[in-house]
Amino acid sequence: MSRIQKLAKIYGQHIATSWQRTIADSQRVVIIVYDKELERDILAHKDEFEIATRQANHNWIEVNIAPAFAEWLSTTEYRDAYFESPDDLQLKLESEFTTFVAAKICAALNSHEADENSVISVYGVGALFAFTRISQVLKLVESSILGRLVIFFPGQYEQNNYRLLDARDGWNYLAVPITLESVGLA
Repeated sequence: MSRIQKLAKIYGQHIATSWQRTIADSQRVVIIVYDKELERDILAHKDEFEIATRQANHNWIEVNIAPAFAEWLSTTEYRDAYFESPDDLQLKLESEFTTFVAAKICAALNSHEADENSVISVYGVGALFAFTRISQVLKLVESSILGRLVIFFPGQYEQNNYRLLDARDGWNYLAVPITLESVGLA
């Protein structure tokens, strides 16, 4: 059994358990943590996670945020000027890009297909690196989660800290981590 299949099995076991409806918003987030080298394989086999979700009688809705930066920049009035002077983009990133990514996720969370029985899966998170922090995005979206929000997270999880692409300082979050190491299957 491959590492991805093991992760999908662990995820499937978790997602099939009864969902408490009275938990904090941040506890409705499930973060599937895997080695950054597995990103392509995870994307190629994300259907295994969808199958596990549907077998547990939950809806599956996908959100790809990998192209978010290009989509956001293409709508920015002074985009050509930012190529000449990229440092000028930093303020706009901090003030607008995080909100743009959160709005993309919230669109799925608030769609007519989403309900208390839905899993909204978010992938492409690695593409946010150097532009915004996933922790900031999660703060903006967690109040909109009705069912569960699943984040495919290329990085590390140690002692309640998540580190995207093993590079940045981690952040502490109350989400449910799904890792191979947590069950000794690495």
